[in-house]
Amino acid sequence: MAEQTLSQPAKTWAREYETIYILRPNIDAEEAEKVAQRVQDVMTRLGAKLTKVDTWGKRKLAYPIKRFGRGIFVYVRYVAMNDVVAELERNLGILESVIRFQSILVRDFVELDEVKAEEDEVRFERIEAAPEDDDIEPSTAERLGMLDRSSRRRGPADLEAAGEDDEAEAAGEDDESATDEAADEEEVDNG
Repeated sequence: MAEQTLSQPAKTWAREYETIYILRPNIDAEEAEKVAQRVQDVMTRLGAKLTKVDTWGKRKLAYPIKRFGRGIFVYVRYVAMNDVVAELERNLGILESVIRFQSILVRDFVELDEVKAEEDEVRFERIEAAPEDDDIEPSTAERLGMLDRSSRRRGPADLEAAGEDDEAEAAGEDDESATDEAADEEEVDNG
């Protein structure tokens, strides 16, 4: 019986983890690709297996992180030994484009050899740069209602039209003030 246990190699039990990391909202596609490549490199170098990768997109944060009110969320699920988590978090902490990350243990005692994942489930999606208007965060005064937000959201054509209206109003005020001054002078002369 002792021979039987020695002849079979001991099973190495892995664990299943989830990691969510948040990228800066103004990140370009190349930087996002570097982060994804770094995650894949850590996984392959340490013998982990990715089981699911999902890009959740740009979302509003509950509170500002490094002065950002929004972030691009990426979800990664994998099976690995516990040293992979420490190395992955170390690498994510080094990258400037990652503003926050968190890993959690999902399940213990998973056989690494039996884990299978579909090819399309573990592919990192390309993150496209969002329009600049999307990234504008309201100032403190705007959040408190002291300033109107609509003036920031108008396009260039709207701003030009508003500028012409302001000039017309200013010219109209000048005409009225000139008329009022002339009327006042007539009253002085007649008086």
